[in-house]
Amino acid sequence: MPDRQDPPRRLRPAPLLFEPDALTTEPERFFQLESIDDPAELLRRSTELALAFRVAAERATDYQAIAAAQLADPRRFDALTPAQIADRADWTPDYASRMVEYGRGLLRQRRSGE
Repeated sequence: MPDRQDPPRRLRPAPLLFEPDALTTEPERFFQLESIDDPAELLRRSTELALAFRVAAERATDYQAIAAAQLADPRRFDALTPAQIADRADWTPDYASRMVEYGRGLLRQRRSGE
């Protein structure tokens, strides 16, 4: 027989040893806030979460701005216009321009801080 390579054997998936429960619906849980009975504790915990999400959103926005500035960098051979960035990020072109400028400022701060 000529030198013929047999195709690699395909592994079969392992058989299920049990049937998963059909569409078991658990009640929606949001950081267990629904289980807190004390209103003072509920206020404290929900405020803590709101502040944490706010900080996370601000950091994410900073990273969006940095990415926009990097994508718009004229030194890149594939630099994007603010309109192209706006299309990718679902922003208006005006907002994209402002984010590019904000991101450039963040990058300057980062470079001067190093």
